[in-house]
Amino acid sequence: MAADSQERFSSKLGLILSVLGIAIGTGNIWRFPRIAAQNGGEEGAGAFLVAWLCFLILWSIPLIIAEYGIGRNARKGVIGSISDLIGEKKGWMGGFIGFVATAIMFYYSVVAGWCLYYLIESVTNTLPGNLDQATMIWDNFHGSGLPVLFHFVIMVMGGIIVIRGISSIEKVNKILIPSLLLVLIASLVKALSLEGSGAGIEYLFTPDWSTLKDPKIWLEALTQNAWDTGAAWGLILTYAAYMRKKDDVTISAFQTGVGNNMVSLLAAVIIFSTVFGTLGSTMSDSQILDVMKTSGPAGTGLTFIWMPQLFATMAGGGIFSVLFFLGLTFAAFSSLISMIELAVKVFVDAGMSRKKATIFICVAGFAFGIPSALNLTFFANQDFVWGVGLMVSGAFISYAVISYGTTKFRTDLVNTDESKTKLGGWWEIIIKYVVPVEVITLLVWWMYLSAAEYAPDSWYNPFDPFSVATVIGQWLIALVLVWFFNKKIIAGKAAS
Repeated sequence: MAADSQERFSSKLGLILSVLGIAIGTGNIWRFPRIAAQNGGEEGAGAFLVAWLCFLILWSIPLIIAEYGIGRNARKGVIGSISDLIGEKKGWMGGFIGFVATAIMFYYSVVAGWCLYYLIESVTNTLPGNLDQATMIWDNFHGSGLPVLFHFVIMVMGGIIVIRGISSIEKVNKILIPSLLLVLIASLVKALSLEGSGAGIEYLFTPDWSTLKDPKIWLEALTQNAWDTGAAWGLILTYAAYMRKKDDVTISAFQTGVGNNMVSLLAAVIIFSTVFGTLGSTMSDSQILDVMKTSGPAGTGLTFIWMPQLFATMAGGGIFSVLFFLGLTFAAFSSLISMIELAVKVFVDAGMSRKKATIFICVAGFAFGIPSALNLTFFANQDFVWGVGLMVSGAFISYAVISYGTTKFRTDLVNTDESKTKLGGWWEIIIKYVVPVEVITLLVWWMYLSAAEYAPDSWYNPFDPFSVATVIGQWLIALVLVWFFNKKIIAGKAAS
């Protein structure tokens, strides 16, 4: 077992705040509002929210329970934990899970850099008073080399925390997450006070049931819930290696999933209230939605373009702007350090020192993140490919539990003598049947319609940023790499 395997979170609060640090991040504040806007219908985005909430129960929480159980049992990283559960020859599945999370880390660090830049911008410059000014700041930033610089800075900061171990991660999250929640509540109060904000809330929660006929909505809802909660990333599995034996898996999983999704809804209310409240007097609802959907590729600039305008309308808005982007930076940073820790833990298990592993991962993270920092289309491609890749990760976690035995897993690894809440048989049904059906149905449905209807002329082109071919091609590269290196990692672990 790895040298640092005896490390533990000092308290249940430290565990939950650290896991919420995984879950509550820019996926809630930056990604969720723009995905909701992208998938809203003419009447509203409420149908998307319904699909999204369905996957909280039918995907995220069951997989989070599995991750907690697997990680606490093995006390290792994602490859070592899967190997211990179902055999070393299948450790490559854990490798793929880790590869997906690490690939997300490459461009997630770029987003964290954006947050840090906007924090500094809010401290040093006047807030933009209108859309043109806000868009100019966004465009000028991405037209310079600054995204690469801030990507570098944030990776260095993450490495400094991770290199010191889980106790350092726990201490940081005990400060970051409560601070973020306080800032979001203050922002919500002001957003709701804007004239016209009610129209944004009404749109957000009004269902347009016709949109549920589109498989893209369900695919986006599943991947967003995985993004929201951190389910199937392997991140919770990694932190579970430091979980105390007396900490309850089932309770912790529900606290993680429900608490996280509440923050996502809170962030969406803030953003939708801001945009509708800011533009409602000059634009129709359809025009406002068009703006929300075109704020950068796939709406990537939504939070960064619109939040500064919210603060510009406030008394003392400069202070609130600083606090918000400080909180957003905290959120991004807490999630980033969990991604670095996941990759580091794999190499520590294989016999590398924590210091060397952290330096190696951070250097690689910076290098492979540069293309996303320089090109927003490449960034959007990576977000698309590996966001969908989380479905495959979920399938592998489900497969691992099924191979071990769902009943045995539930009784031996979850419902331990220390557990206050006993997990019921419903969980076995979801893991054994529902999750595999979700993966197969949504992927086959999406691929068929992409080839037949959505992009019949480009679905087979691996260089098209949003084609079926680019997704499958990059997944195959990842699978080949993790299969090839699985034996070397396992051999390294045995030698250590």
